[in-house]
Amino acid sequence: MHKEIQKMKEIILVYLDRSGGLEKFIHDCKRYNDSKQSYAVYRFVISINPSDVAELDATLGNCILHKPMEAAGIFQSVCFVAIKTLSLIEQLQTEAQISILLKPTHLPPLPSYVLSLSAFPFNYSSKRFYMSEGIAIAMGTVTKYTQGARFLCTGETCPFSEGFRYIRVHLPGATESATVRNDFVCGLCSSPLQEDMKFRVLGDKQIVEMIDAKVLHALKGHSNHKSHFRIQTFTVFLRDELANRMTIGNHYKIIGIPACVQNGPQATACIEVSSVQPCKPNGPSFIGENFQYLLSLTSSSCWRFTAMLANVFASQVVPPGTYNTLKLAILLSLVQTCEIESADYLDLLIVTSDTLIIDRLLNYSICLLPRGIRHPSSSDIFPSVSKDKHGTGSASIQACSALLAQGGICYIGDLSSYKKDKLELLQSVLESRTTTLFIPGKKYGEEADQQVTIAVQTNFWSYVDVGSSPKKHIARDSFLIGQMDLSLMPPNLLDVFGLLIYNEFPSCQLSFPVVNHVLQKAINPEAMLYRVSQQFRTQDYEELILFAKNLHVQLSSEAENLIQGYYLASRRVRTDSVHGSKLSASALKILISLSKAHTKLSLRKKVLEEDALIAILLFESSLTLKHGKSALCIEPNAVFPFDLSDENSLQQRDIYLLQCHHQLLQFIGAYGPGTYISTNEE
Repeated sequence: MHKEIQKMKEIILVYLDRSGGLEKFIHDCKRYNDSKQSYAVYRFVISINPSDVAELDATLGNCILHKPMEAAGIFQSVCFVAIKTLSLIEQLQTEAQISILLKPTHLPPLPSYVLSLSAFPFNYSSKRFYMSEGIAIAMGTVTKYTQGARFLCTGETCPFSEGFRYIRVHLPGATESATVRNDFVCGLCSSPLQEDMKFRVLGDKQIVEMIDAKVLHALKGHSNHKSHFRIQTFTVFLRDELANRMTIGNHYKIIGIPACVQNGPQATACIEVSSVQPCKPNGPSFIGENFQYLLSLTSSSCWRFTAMLANVFASQVVPPGTYNTLKLAILLSLVQTCEIESADYLDLLIVTSDTLIIDRLLNYSICLLPRGIRHPSSSDIFPSVSKDKHGTGSASIQACSALLAQGGICYIGDLSSYKKDKLELLQSVLESRTTTLFIPGKKYGEEADQQVTIAVQTNFWSYVDVGSSPKKHIARDSFLIGQMDLSLMPPNLLDVFGLLIYNEFPSCQLSFPVVNHVLQKAINPEAMLYRVSQQFRTQDYEELILFAKNLHVQLSSEAENLIQGYYLASRRVRTDSVHGSKLSASALKILISLSKAHTKLSLRKKVLEEDALIAILLFESSLTLKHGKSALCIEPNAVFPFDLSDENSLQQRDIYLLQCHHQLLQFIGAYGPGTYISTNEE
């Protein structure tokens, strides 16, 4: 056994030398030595590549992976000899003062190294490295813990009444009382040990609650996944350099050692994390063959592909050719989702009196994204603060629907069902894309109050039920042509939603195809009523959306000029002396976001004038619902003025959109402040 350990020590030196770890170790020693201060514990973090170690010596590689505590002891011995031999730290006295943290870069991609958080039993007794994935759903504030402490014997004549013989260091899964207590006794004279408080070493600690990513399937409200699974949260400890490395709501892959922490009568399964990596699923690198064929068939026009996508979309929920404007808006919002702070967002607010079909359509649509969340009305949309349940008394920030939908869609249901304070908070978040939490210091054991600002990177969908609202509509004679009575909602809240959509079929005038579809689905929910449902499956749309949302698009100068020209002209015609401009401050951003979304959905990388035109028509329709028609005077169903039944109808739509483009240029020329627009004089 001694020869085996000696061989492992030699291999450790070889590995550290080859990997650059020895150079880093010497640098860390120099930092301690230059401080000229004596420490109870000298902490060293050593990065380990298990594959490289196993190639040098399989026994050492196995020891690191399966007995990390024992391996850390061997590394500790090697480092102590190195420090003494090379005189790296003059203040160091005993080997016990060295604390080694081994951090594997990865683990073997084998099932035995994966800790499934939805499987039973939860193996917390092996004290070895595991890899796991999950979403951070609660996060505590950073507090202090004892990294190490020095104890002295109280016996005056005992040789251990001085020096660094008794050093306590934190071990994975250990509580504070396991590291620092008052009932330790001297192993030589059995006298009580007393801590030397001057040498206590403190570190940062953060407690995070995580949950298996499978929970997202359960939060969609409707899912195609038929399998049943068990969902359980688990606690992870982030210490020192890993504190604040996680963001609440994000998906992470972690490596750590599971343990069981006793908190009074309760035992909590936890993981002491040694490495954290963001987990970002890669989108597909291709689209389905049927969509590729459709793209080639419609390549003669920049408008036909997206028109056909919207026309046959969600044929499992509504008949093809119905709700086309709404379905196009949904697809545009789906592809305009990502997890970067400078993202272009596209929120939807639907005005309807037929909530059943709209709810089904939106529910179906959020399931096309990995992060599509249906907000349950009993919980909070945005984060809240509560007391940490692990007995620390510190604050813990709880995730919510908006953060769980990070980089996706948060569907919040009927907007008219929320109270005024919730609506004001929603408006504030939509304006800034952040939410701020106030944490009172006295309540949570801190010296000072804290304010935590959290980014909200998600699109919001909602609807307003104008048919069954208990609130009375205000009778007005001053409605303009095309304007709807939206007095149920605060005007400022309506402005922060990117698009306001009015669905084509009020409940009293449901078309025969919709009624027939609803009845047939009620009789046989699994029935395929249309051929296009087999040609363009839900899975095909999932792949298309994931592919399109990852495209990086750029705005062409022609599209930019058209958007700016329309924006400036529209501000001029929609301004009165009493209220000023009726265009919100975010109007230009919404127009650009819509244009980019249409480009992505068209599977192109450059925003053209044709994309900008669709964006302008959708946005102008939204403005008309809020404020009535303007001098631009577009059709009620501006993007889909008639049914798309054959190629001839697609050709007619192209001619109509070209007329709209010409009409738009005239509008900009008449009301814009001299903006240059390139016209095609054919």
